Amino acid sequence: MSDGEFNGRIAVVAGGSLGIGRAVAERLVQGGAKVVIGARRPEAVAEAVNRMRTVEGEVTGIPGDVSTAMGAKQLVQAAVEAYGGIDILVNSQGIQRYGTVEDTEESLWDEVMAINVKSIFLTSRAAIPEMRKRGGGAIVNIASVQGLATQSNVAAYSTSKSAIIGLTRTIAVDYAREQIRANVVLPASVDTPMLREAADLWRGEQSNQRLIEEWGRMHPIGRVARPEEVAEVVAFLASDRASFVTGAEYRVDGGMMAALGVTLPD
Repeated sequence: MSDGEFNGRIAVVAGGSLGIGRAVAERLVQGGAKVVIGARRPEAVAEAVNRMRTVEGEVTGIPGDVSTAMGAKQLVQAAVEAYGGIDILVNSQGIQRYGTVEDTEESLWDEVMAINVKSIFLTSRAAIPEMRKRGGGAIVNIASVQGLATQSNVAAYSTSKSAIIGLTRTIAVDYAREQIRANVVLPASVDTPMLREAADLWRGEQSNQRLIEEWGRMHPIGRVARPEEVAEVVAFLASDRASFVTGAEYRVDGGMMAALGVTLPD
């Protein structure tokens, strides 16, 4: 059932078929928005669209690669053709790859930068002229707390997340007078397919779930986040409730960035 917050709004969610992006798309549909989701795998897009249509919202999907100018333009144009424009752009596309500077191949570096950063530049470049026609809009990008601090062996990934923060700030400053806002959300560990793939890679002899629970204990709140919890923050930033918020970074990290690694004994 729609809560009506986004009635009359048209949203594009890149990376909207899985994980955080899917939860965001579902939240916007539930809020009454007309939503277009984009992702690279056609079967994932079709499955997500079919599920979201059960919540009585208007949603469509388009498979494509938004790390290319054509793919980004096609995604935005799909919203224009289906619903008449775009008010909200959420960039949730992204990949995780591992390696230090020495052992990261140039091709892997380029892949991470293209999907995690260049795609946001391209979707924003395509969406902003359409937002201008409607008198403004909201862009919400998903980065990571690893844009502020880093673990080991994630040279490309952590760099890409820092770049998203910088890109978001530039969009916010350049387009504020046109009532186009841009903000970035920085999650810590979230229970998504990407996190579970990482757990499969690093779990050793323990179970996938056991490792995820161990990672959860690294957050002061004691667990990893649910995608829906991140989606609520994205929905706030996309809404009129955040009408004076732009160029901001919102941590959704269970207290991780507030905590020092040193603790006193019980």
